[in-house]
Amino acid sequence: MEDRDPPTGEHEQTERARAWASTMDGHSTHHLRTAHRDSHAAIAIAPPIDRRNREGPDGILPAEGATRAIGAGDRHVAEEPDPFRTCFERDRDRILHATAFRRLAGKTQVFVFPEDHQRSRLTHALEVAQVARAIATSLGLNVPLTEAIALGHDCGHGPGGHASEDALTPYVEGGYDHARWGADVTLEPLNLCCETLDGIRNHSWSRPAPSTPEGEVVSWADRIAYVCHDFEDAEHTGIVAAHELPDLVRERCGTTRREQLAAFIGGVVTASARCGRIGMDADAADALSAFRSFDYERIYLRPESVDQAARVVDLLRALVDHFTARPTDLPSDALPEPDASGSDMVCLAAVRHVSGMTDRYACRSAMRLLDWEVDRLPAALDFGP
Repeated sequence: MEDRDPPTGEHEQTERARAWASTMDGHSTHHLRTAHRDSHAAIAIAPPIDRRNREGPDGILPAEGATRAIGAGDRHVAEEPDPFRTCFERDRDRILHATAFRRLAGKTQVFVFPEDHQRSRLTHALEVAQVARAIATSLGLNVPLTEAIALGHDCGHGPGGHASEDALTPYVEGGYDHARWGADVTLEPLNLCCETLDGIRNHSWSRPAPSTPEGEVVSWADRIAYVCHDFEDAEHTGIVAAHELPDLVRERCGTTRREQLAAFIGGVVTASARCGRIGMDADAADALSAFRSFDYERIYLRPESVDQAARVVDLLRALVDHFTARPTDLPSDALPEPDASGSDMVCLAAVRHVSGMTDRYACRSAMRLLDWEVDRLPAALDFGP
């Protein structure tokens, strides 16, 4: 058999793989290893800027009332401070690396099993962090604390969006609130600072006000982000159109996400700087309220959404009931403590496990454990192998 050259694609892939492998160790020069062979970026030779320098009176928080980062922070379990990161930078990093944060990628924002260009609960958290950072930076607040609260604010959400709260409420004393659950249960193992947990616990407008201005900024950023991006997703899907927005919204904040975010962020920054309280000027706030009402009527409460929510409730309650009756089906790391007794502890373990599921895993679990058919699930998606 005559020799033949490999297909072009195969050859190119092999060469790319070799080139990539050759960079694994970086490049050494003058007792220094660089990432790139031609690295040339230069900075002044000086000691690293450690945590203490940034916590001092000449730190990065010029605004009176901004939350200061001191030492290791006020945590449930005392820790030694990090030499370089402030306590709130550590919180932000812990949330970014947490399993609960990664799972947000598989949890509903508005559309169950979103298409490639629709938001998930994870992209929502990232957009909230961007809006909150823009506001906090302009007002001279503690940006790392703001980011930590924003990134962690929805980690207590169950699969299927806000319908999961309706589904899980009967099993939790006082009801299932994603904000409280996220701070007090989901993120509890991270040993976060009390200011971070307070902002997460109280980011919803139905909760008491957060104790810090950074927490209040996230409360506004959350509403600004979801009102704008939920409309954009629905518009791309054909559910709504820009010309259908109320006149008040179109006149005061435009019809594109860029215009709307600029108007609402500006409304918070200018009003807060002028009044010394975290809030939004009346014109922008009226437009945001009208925008939110439009989203509720035309997107969240449309018949298809209501049907999906009902399916989510049935699904999650069936799973909690199953795991409560058969705790041996729970993963070993989800079982109650060996010395815990009583059905309440088993039920809470079931709620904790189910609330942590992604949409897809919850649906697959119903098919595997409950023998549910696809047509009972919250979305018509192929769950075959």
